[in-house]
Amino acid sequence: MAAAPLRGEPVEVTDDRGVIIRLQRPAQRMVTLTPHLTELVFAAGAGARLAGVARFSNHPPEARSLPVVGDALHVDVERLLVLKPDLVLAWRSGTPAETVARIERAGLPVFVSDAARLEEVGRGIEALAVLAGTPGTGAAARAAFARGLGELRARRRAGTPVRVFYEIWPAPLMTVNGRHVISEIIDLCGGINVFGGLRPLTPEVSREALLAARPEVALGGSSAETATTFAARWAGLPPPLSMMPAHHIAPDLIQRPTPRLLEGARQVCMHLDAVRAARR
Repeated sequence: MAAAPLRGEPVEVTDDRGVIIRLQRPAQRMVTLTPHLTELVFAAGAGARLAGVARFSNHPPEARSLPVVGDALHVDVERLLVLKPDLVLAWRSGTPAETVARIERAGLPVFVSDAARLEEVGRGIEALAVLAGTPGTGAAARAAFARGLGELRARRRAGTPVRVFYEIWPAPLMTVNGRHVISEIIDLCGGINVFGGLRPLTPEVSREALLAARPEVALGGSSAETATTFAARWAGLPPPLSMMPAHHIAPDLIQRPTPRLLEGARQVCMHLDAVRAARR
């Protein structure tokens, strides 16, 4: 995907659109248009090169003090240009194509990321490290992420899969289909996403459809909830939904394609192991 540069030499990477991004030297001032890209830049060892970030860039803590240029859907391009970046990082599934085109028309290179599978997270870190001139750190971070995935896969669960409902939003009730990375994590942990066959990536579902899907456990919840409030909300539903276990997982750990997906996956696996143990 990319060749590792020497310090100060030109760098070249192909982004997830298939567009070749060429810089005359590693990027010195980068702006991210989503929180997960902010995390990936830090993971690549280039956090000190960030000139601006997207709203809700809260990890690591150093990111919270950086100038904000909007969010994935609503970018303040004028504010971005004032920061004089030499590279902008956008999210293909979130940043509007017209926003990317406007930034490019202003003469700025835009690296567009779209990690849709677990394996692609490490690749994205390594690509950003090449663009920032920190290839050694990026390669190490990619290897560490691959080791973490390998450890989870080595503990592959046997037996009947646990039927899982994953909630990403409570009202309207929203979940993920089988193409989402959360569904990949559920599969990794020996579960089955009860709405994996739906067409939209993040479909709305009715309570009637949820009852018909017969989940054994509910996972997920919003960032405004805690483990206690999430479980209490589900316990307040009519049976049999109120009778199944419900466990909150912080969205930042599982809805952002970053190295922290490993922690989110470990939590999913732990809860599904508990369901399997209760069957005995």
